[in-house]
Amino acid sequence: MWWRDAVVYQIYPRSFQDSDGDGVGDLRGIAQRLDHLVDLGVDAFWLSPIYPSPLADFGYDISDFTGIDPQLGTLDDFDQLVAQAHERGLRVLLDFVPNHTSIEHPWFREHPDWYIWSPADGPPNNWVSAFGGPAWSRDVIAGRWYLHSFYPEQPDLNWRNPELVEAMQNVIRFWTARGVDGFRVDALDRLIKDERLRDEPPATEPFPLPLHEDAAGLARLHTTNQPEVRDALAKIREAAGDAFLVGEVFLPTNEYPRYLESLDAVFAFQLLFSPWDAAPLQQAIADAAGYDVAWVMSNHDFDRLATRVGPENVRSAAMLLLTLPGPAFVYQGDEIGMANGPGGSTQYDRTGRDRLRHPMQWDATPTGGFTTGVPWLPPIDPDVRNVEAQRNDPESLLNLYRRLIDLRPGLGSRFRLLDAEPGVVGFERGDHVVTVNTTRELRPAPPGDVVLATHEDPELLPHAGLIVRN
Repeated sequence: MWWRDAVVYQIYPRSFQDSDGDGVGDLRGIAQRLDHLVDLGVDAFWLSPIYPSPLADFGYDISDFTGIDPQLGTLDDFDQLVAQAHERGLRVLLDFVPNHTSIEHPWFREHPDWYIWSPADGPPNNWVSAFGGPAWSRDVIAGRWYLHSFYPEQPDLNWRNPELVEAMQNVIRFWTARGVDGFRVDALDRLIKDERLRDEPPATEPFPLPLHEDAAGLARLHTTNQPEVRDALAKIREAAGDAFLVGEVFLPTNEYPRYLESLDAVFAFQLLFSPWDAAPLQQAIADAAGYDVAWVMSNHDFDRLATRVGPENVRSAAMLLLTLPGPAFVYQGDEIGMANGPGGSTQYDRTGRDRLRHPMQWDATPTGGFTTGVPWLPPIDPDVRNVEAQRNDPESLLNLYRRLIDLRPGLGSRFRLLDAEPGVVGFERGDHVVTVNTTRELRPAPPGDVVLATHEDPELLPHAGLIVRN
């Protein structure tokens, strides 16, 4: 399968390239920048939601699953983008959001039984939303209380209703018929809830991934990871056919098997949230052994890679990400070392994620080459880091990404973690050995011929990585 060792580039459409000067990125802008993806060497790109949306959750509150947000373009623009991508050998992934819709989706009024409602005049239990606060709100028109795992503007769909299942299958078929090659499937652990709507008991041990403090106190026995999710995933696979399906499953790695019965891969979140220290990184990799995982180290929801690991570690982090076996996802801008920004004078995302979504920096001009207008979020530092300058610098982070991606297919399929020096992550890929030094101290380099080093010195310098061939 094409995706087995693929590199997928995540595009946040509003922030990638603006083609018409309105300050918001769009589909035509993405098409204008496809050669950057070809030059980088990636196999595919994933578009964060492009559907019509009131933007309560910036595209994840969808009001039409088979349309395009007018600010981003039209279906014709989308078809042209897919055609141009395929001409360049790039595959296209969309965000599929099966757990909820916008409260402004026509289904909420026309098909209320496609949603989850309280049987009482009030919240039936103690469930809380992922963003904090009660997971139940009253619909003033219907006079009933509905479930929302996220914002109140995002009512949860009822995947126990066969009519809803068929409608969502038709959404998938609509996009695959237009040439879409796969889907990143959102919030899958929440897709099925306890049918009896029982209270969550108090948590007895900490959850291994970050949660809002309201959610962290509950055990998550009835709101997530229900056994019947297998049936829902089988229906998604049935509609998707051979399309690539990678799931967002916000659970520990050992919970992935029931999801992988139908999905091709699940994001390895334990690696994304590991501190930049060899022991937890090595443990996260070991925990994922034997599962079909997709490696990811930042995205539109969590701190950018340069912020999370520190600018001194971005080169070795790129080496780690791009030498692990299985698909790897790169968030736009990570290849030039973009860090979190300050957000803007207007707060768009209520949970503060604007700082992760600043526009891509293509050149050193004031707007970074992103727009000829006023960008919806200000650029961070295009005079310091941008694609144009790094493309012409053979030692740049961008060119390291290019070399790593180019080297990736030849690393070999055999994988084995090694007992490395303290503070070093080490593993074999075929006849190659990869070592990443997470410390501030020099470490012994592994024996062998140096194939690629993150720094000019072929030693395992502080914050450095090496690939050698035995």
